[in-house]
Amino acid sequence: MTVHERPFGRYFEDFEPGDVYKHWPGKTITEFDDHLFCMMTMNHHPLHTDAYYAERQTQFGKNVVVGNLVYSLVLGMSVPDVSGVAIANLEVESLQHKKPTFHGDTIYAETKVLGKVESKSKSDRGVVSVETRGFNQRGEEVCYFRRSVMIPKRSAAQPRERPYTSPE
Repeated sequence: MTVHERPFGRYFEDFEPGDVYKHWPGKTITEFDDHLFCMMTMNHHPLHTDAYYAERQTQFGKNVVVGNLVYSLVLGMSVPDVSGVAIANLEVESLQHKKPTFHGDTIYAETKVLGKVESKSKSDRGVVSVETRGFNQRGEEVCYFRRSVMIPKRSAAQPRERPYTSPE
């Protein structure tokens, strides 16, 4: 029998400037997703939650998904490939909502490595800079952000632990 552990995140040595990670899977955003996120974050703007208002009083003619949900989904999609073993997310340098997202749109994401720098104060880590883009099912870019993430080196990483032993 072979045991396979799914990789989750990358170590500092794994990142190379110019590399692109195409995150999988995508996520179709439902009206429920949007409304729940709005209520949880107390964003009660009628553009997101009131279909009558959105149909009659906005340029879009329908509800627009709240931008922070789109950003959160795109960021979340990048975690297994980028920050799954991160020590800390240090900075979101830029965040742009390029096009509106609507209920029923499916979001996909990809991340490009911009650069990496070893820590000057701690030899067990470094900072990786990336840009992440979110696209809808039509290939239109809807979200863009740049961020810096503190990532451990492989030699400093703690092994995964489980609270149980696997049956043999």
